[in-house]
Amino acid sequence: MVNVAAVRTSPETVLDDYHRLMNLAEYQNHIDKTADTALKINISWHFFYPGSSTTPWQLDGVIRTMKRDGYDSRLIHGCHNRTVVIDAHLGERENKQVTVTDAHGLRNLHLYEGEEWINIRDAVGDLADNFLCLNEVYPKGFMIPKRFIGENIIHLPTIKTHIFTTTTGAMKNAFGGLLNEKRHWTHPVIHETLVDLLMIQKKIHRGVFAVMDGTFAGDGPGPRCMLPYVKNVLLASADQVAIDAVAAKLMGFDPLQDLKYVRLAHELELGCGDVKNIEIVGDEDVIRENWSFVGPFKKMTFASKMQHKIYWGPLKKPLEWSLKTVLAPWSYIASVVYHDFFWYPTHLKRVKKILASKWGKLFQNWEKLIIPPDDLRTPGWRDVGEEPAKLNQKSYKLLARAFGILGKTIKEAPEFAAKKRRKK
Repeated sequence: MVNVAAVRTSPETVLDDYHRLMNLAEYQNHIDKTADTALKINISWHFFYPGSSTTPWQLDGVIRTMKRDGYDSRLIHGCHNRTVVIDAHLGERENKQVTVTDAHGLRNLHLYEGEEWINIRDAVGDLADNFLCLNEVYPKGFMIPKRFIGENIIHLPTIKTHIFTTTTGAMKNAFGGLLNEKRHWTHPVIHETLVDLLMIQKKIHRGVFAVMDGTFAGDGPGPRCMLPYVKNVLLASADQVAIDAVAAKLMGFDPLQDLKYVRLAHELELGCGDVKNIEIVGDEDVIRENWSFVGPFKKMTFASKMQHKIYWGPLKKPLEWSLKTVLAPWSYIASVVYHDFFWYPTHLKRVKKILASKWGKLFQNWEKLIIPPDDLRTPGWRDVGEEPAKLNQKSYKLLARAFGILGKTIKEAPEFAAKKRRKK
């Protein structure tokens, strides 16, 4: 029977809890100590927003667990992808992830900066013939990072909903890292894409594992514009389908009925999406929780409504074609303007209460509370400080950053970048 570990946690014990969690899920049987291990960090928004991105204690807990269990830190590195609407460098600073990798002296790699990418056929051979959709989306093929071949990968998602896939977790976390430019071409077939990417992962990686943080969990039109909650649950598994199914069940969804990507992967025997056949180890009663999330579709933002109309609705014919041409950057600009210029500054009050939680205080005071990297026995943080986390409410600072992101979005849009490469 498939194994998913579930552990209740608190700031006082979170580091010990991560060690217990990962060993309950038998990660050492899947993550080879002799191979390089990529910690695939999730940045769903470059601004800090609870539940949206990998937490610093999640990253720190995984690194300390591996060091405690004899993994060589020289063979562990942080791993980031880039998207046209998210600034990964700003995100790793705002979400305090780079503070963790720097404290442990780890390499911190951005896949789009100096890394070699190779054609999918060269990476997986005839496996590509089995893809559900990617051959149709990319008739000329696509590129993946060469360094992934033979590496372990540990995905670090959070428990949250998603406007395209209902929920997002371990399987979706591979999306940015495995597909090079023009990932938005896959949105109309996003569920099939995630299944194809799981096939690729199983082929190229030495080991695949996921550690999911539910200290904060997000409901609504995620992965950004959510209502976050404190849930104090951690999940881990070597089965990417199973961990996503368990997270979905906690949120109140039926994995096989409500999540097409889970159902497809389950039917292709790429993992187990049937919760009845998943063994919960650790705090077994966690599986009986139902958080009754409303999901991403009942209170959609203007942006998410428009995305659905473009990819699956009445705007598909008049507009989707433009997303495959040099005109595509209009959609990137629209996303940044809506989310960074409007939504974030005008919705900060909705998370004020959660920022005063112990996790909010731990985040706010993180730099003052960093535990020495060679201290692998301290279980967590008894004292998280008194100051609650703060979201930057100074409009002029937010606007300055948003303008910078907007400029970078235009400059690094793949349609323009491709033209620059051809001129060189």
